[in-house]
Amino acid sequence: MEPSADRLEYNLKGPQPPAGHAACLIDRPAAGSKSAIHALLDALPAAVYTTDAAGRLTYYNDAAARLWGRRPPLGITQWSGAWKLFTPDGKPLPHEESPMAIALKERRPVRNMEVDAERPDGTRVSLLPHPTPLFDDRGRLTGGIDMLVDLSERKRTENQQALLLRELHHRVKNTLATVQAIMSSTARSAETVEEFKSALIGRIGALARTHLLLAEEGKSVDFADILRSELDAFDDGDSRRVVLNGPPIAIAPRLAFSLGMAVHELTTNAARYGALSVHGGQVAITWRVINSTRRRLVFDWVESGGPPVSKPTHLGFGTRLLRVVMPGQLQAKTRVKYAPEGVRVHYEVPLPAEGVV
Repeated sequence: MEPSADRLEYNLKGPQPPAGHAACLIDRPAAGSKSAIHALLDALPAAVYTTDAAGRLTYYNDAAARLWGRRPPLGITQWSGAWKLFTPDGKPLPHEESPMAIALKERRPVRNMEVDAERPDGTRVSLLPHPTPLFDDRGRLTGGIDMLVDLSERKRTENQQALLLRELHHRVKNTLATVQAIMSSTARSAETVEEFKSALIGRIGALARTHLLLAEEGKSVDFADILRSELDAFDDGDSRRVVLNGPPIAIAPRLAFSLGMAVHELTTNAARYGALSVHGGQVAITWRVINSTRRRLVFDWVESGGPPVSKPTHLGFGTRLLRVVMPGQLQAKTRVKYAPEGVRVHYEVPLPAEGVV
C-alpha cells in the first residue's frame, strides 16, 4: 500500500514487521525519516512506547526504560515493558489484561486506568497509561502508542495529605479532651468566677502557644522553645531574671503539650506568688537527658529572690498537674520543695528512643 501524501508508515524500531502486520502510522516528520521520529520521541521527558497490532513492542524511549527499570527486547515483549504489573490495590495484573492489551483488543483508547509497575529490583512505580490504537488509511489496526505518566510524586503527596489529616483528627480529639480536663480541674480549684475565667484563659493560651510552636517547628519542638514561650515575657534582657541552661532536646507533640502546661503553671505561680512577682527575683531552669534503662528528660526549676515561701494549704491545679496527672499519663516523677528562699521543682519524664519523634 502506498502511503498518502501527508502520511508515511514507519516501523519505529527493530526489524520490519512480518507480512500481514502493518507498521505504526505516524504523521510525516519534517525530515521525512525514521531517525527524526526517534529523535523527537527520545527527547520527550514523558515515557513513550509503541507496539505492533499483536501488542509486541516496536519502540520505547529512555524515559520508558527508566520507569520500567529495564530494557525489554523488541519484537518479543508483549503489551508492556514492565517487569510485573499490579492494580492500585496490589493485585497482580496479567500483561494480557493491561491497558495496552485492552486498547488493542477492543480497538479503543483506554484512559484513567492506573497501574503499579514493579521493576526487577523490586521497587514499584505508580503509572497512568494512555494507550491509543493506531490505524492505517483503510481502518486496519497497525499497532498502538502509549504514554506513561509517573504518578509517584502525586501518590506521595496524597499519602502525606492523608497522614496529615489523620494526625489533625487525632490532635483535635486530644486537644478537646485536654480542654475538657483543664476546665474541670480549673473549676474545682477556683474560688470565684473571675478566678476561674482568668485561670482558664491563661491555661488555654498556654495550650495554644504550644500548638503554634509545633505548627512552626513540625513534628517536634525544642524544649528550650517551650520554656521561652512562657518565660520570655518576664526576661529583663540581662539574663539575670530568667536563666536557661541545657542542650537542644526535641520533644514530641504529646509530651510537648503536657510540658507546656506544666511550665505555664510554674510560670503563673512564680508570677503571682514567687520569684517573678518582685523585682530582683530569679527563675533558673536547667535540663539534661540521662540514659539509664531508657532516655529521660530531667529538669530543675529553681526560684530565688522572691517572697518567703510556705507550703500551700490546698492542692491547686498546677500542683495536681505535676503530682497526679502527669505521673499517671506520662510516667513522670515530680518532687516539689517549698524552701523558704524559693520553690524548687525536680522533674523527670521518659523520652522516646533517640531518633523517634
